[in-house]
Amino acid sequence: MGLAVRKKEERFTYGDYLKWPDEERWELIDGIAYDMSPAPSRWHQEIVGELYRQISNYLLNKPCQVYVAPFDVRLPEFDEANEEIETVVQPDIVIVCDKNKLDRAGCRGAPDILIEILSPYTAKKDLVTKYHLYERHKVKQYWIFDPATEEVVVFMLKGDKYGEPKEYKKEDKVRVDILPDLEIDLSIIFK
Repeated sequence: MGLAVRKKEERFTYGDYLKWPDEERWELIDGIAYDMSPAPSRWHQEIVGELYRQISNYLLNKPCQVYVAPFDVRLPEFDEANEEIETVVQPDIVIVCDKNKLDRAGCRGAPDILIEILSPYTAKKDLVTKYHLYERHKVKQYWIFDPATEEVVVFMLKGDKYGEPKEYKKEDKVRVDILPDLEIDLSIIFK
């Protein structure tokens, strides 16, 4: 399992992040910068594309919005100014139902659902670091797709903590409880 490369051992803010070259992709987690290279694999892109299609089709003419990376999600600790925020992530897919959290820069505050597709390069960060980060910021649901095992794990917020994960296999359909009537067909995603 690979590790995401950190940018020097210093703390950064969203203000710093905005000054970095556009061709470089980074995430900031508690002031630490993580390189998002290399580019996603074809398989990763196919999963993201099909998942986005299913969600986007369902959300047509509904109040929630779905976004695909690169899309900045800023997670402030308190009410600090944008440029002082020390956490900005680019999950593979983001679902936001509170339009007050959306602005020209992306999303400020916890989205309703964040979805990551594992890769050998980012797996540890997605499974450990982002799990705790999203739980701390009260993201209602955190979904992790594992292309290698063709499985999905869904963590749902129960109070201040994620409850026992729900696990799904390639042949399953995942009901999205916060989006009534939406069912994600994993057999199509993992075809």
